[in-house]
Amino acid sequence: MRFIKHLFLSITAFTVLTSLTNLNTTTVKAGTNELSTIPVIALGNSLKNKQRQQTIKILTQSLHGANYQETNISGKDLVKYLNPTGNNFTINSNVWSSAMLQKTKDHGVQVQSIPYHGKNNITTITEDQYANAALTAGIQNCKIYITSAIPIDGSSALAGVYKDCKEQGTNLSQKQIDAAQDELNTLSSVNNQNKGKTNFSDSQLNEAIAEAKKDMSNQSHSISDNEIKAIINNQLNANHLENVINNNQKNTTVKLLKNVRDSGALHNSSFKLQTNQLIQQINKKAPHLINDSKSSNSTSSNSFSFSNWFVEFGDSIAKYFKKTLDSLILI
Repeated sequence: MRFIKHLFLSITAFTVLTSLTNLNTTTVKAGTNELSTIPVIALGNSLKNKQRQQTIKILTQSLHGANYQETNISGKDLVKYLNPTGNNFTINSNVWSSAMLQKTKDHGVQVQSIPYHGKNNITTITEDQYANAALTAGIQNCKIYITSAIPIDGSSALAGVYKDCKEQGTNLSQKQIDAAQDELNTLSSVNNQNKGKTNFSDSQLNEAIAEAKKDMSNQSHSISDNEIKAIINNQLNANHLENVINNNQKNTTVKLLKNVRDSGALHNSSFKLQTNQLIQQINKKAPHLINDSKSSNSTSSNSFSFSNWFVEFGDSIAKYFKKTLDSLILI
């Protein structure tokens, strides 16, 4: 009987120790931006039950049945994360957009806006805009999936991502979140004001901003306003946007980058690497847009060459028949 009692106590102790060890594998140290390995879904609290279940199904497709955590996002979260940058949400505001955050080992921040029942209900904010803003907020190495059950502009979707980070154990700076939201609003506004213009694309604009961030990270944290202005002007020129966006829009991009500097984002040792990975992603997703923007006369050149080819072809035919006719006359 005594042996059985000792055996039972030993098994119990082993079980407790094993449980504690398993818990420690997903524990995140306070003050770091390393996320836990379990994906977290932030669901808008305005979703009806059927919409909620469909949203979960859409966001978790890539998990192939793996575990995930759920949390709700409400008007209170919008007030906390978004109102400091000038929004006017209340605790009673409806929240329809939802997001899932999944940690990765590398490759930077990757964003995918997923259609809901085949319809892209995120009508204004683009994937590149989300990725640029998330990087400014201090988010690293993760996949972000966003969807909405009804058409919305998408400006509040990152609130769910910020809450996901908190659920996974990451501490994001409110200053960086504010700078990120200002960036999101600015890029969205500039993009909307220039949509449809020749030689403009959202990819060009986001690459210019990402490249400017990388250039800023190469300099000291106290980079001056004039240096920031020179950097963004150079990047707008490199992406052939200098004559597309107006001076007021250029000034908003300068302000955006000043906010990035003042937020402390440049202090992060991996900011440059994360920014470089974002640039690679933008080029990979829209290489034709980037390449077209950097070959400003490509369309006219191709048209001109085609016209010349037609002229040269006609001349060749004429010369051929003339030569043939001359030969017949000589005979």
